[in-house]
Amino acid sequence: MIRSQCFEDYQVGSTRETLGRTMTETDVVLHAGQSGDFYPHHMDAEWCKGQEFGQRMAHGTLVFTMAVGLTAGDVNPEAFTYGYDRLRFVKPVLIGDTLRVRVTLKEKRESPKRPDYGIVVELLEAFNQHGAVVLACEHLLMVKKRKV
Repeated sequence: MIRSQCFEDYQVGSTRETLGRTMTETDVVLHAGQSGDFYPHHMDAEWCKGQEFGQRMAHGTLVFTMAVGLTAGDVNPEAFTYGYDRLRFVKPVLIGDTLRVRVTLKEKRESPKRPDYGIVVELLEAFNQHGAVVLACEHLLMVKKRKV
C-alpha cells in the first residue's frame, strides 16, 4: 500500500502489526545458498539432535530479513530506510515457527545532516506463534518534512 506521510504526520507511540508467515525448510535452504552460511545449526539435522534446541534453526539474518519484509507492505514514498540499530536475536526460530511483527514508533528527531528531513525510529519486534519475542531492533527512517 502506498501512503504518503511527512515527518510531521508520525505519532510517537503508534503501532502497527503484520500478518504471520511460517518459516519453511525451503526458506532456510535458499538462505544458506544465497548467503553461503552452511553452519550446522541450520543445515545438519543429525548434529542438531545433540544440541540445546534439538533441531535446526533459521539463520538470524533470515529471521531479520523475513521480519523486515513482513513490514514492507506499508510503503511511504516520502521516506527511506536510514539503517537499523540495536539488532538482537532474542530466541531461536525453528522450521515451522510462524512469525508476526509489531512496529511501534519510538522516537522522532531532527536529522543532523539534512534539515529538510527528520529521523523516525521504529521499534520492530518479531514474535513467534507462542507470543515470544524472537527478534528486536530499531528501524531508522529518513522522512521528508512538509514544505512550509
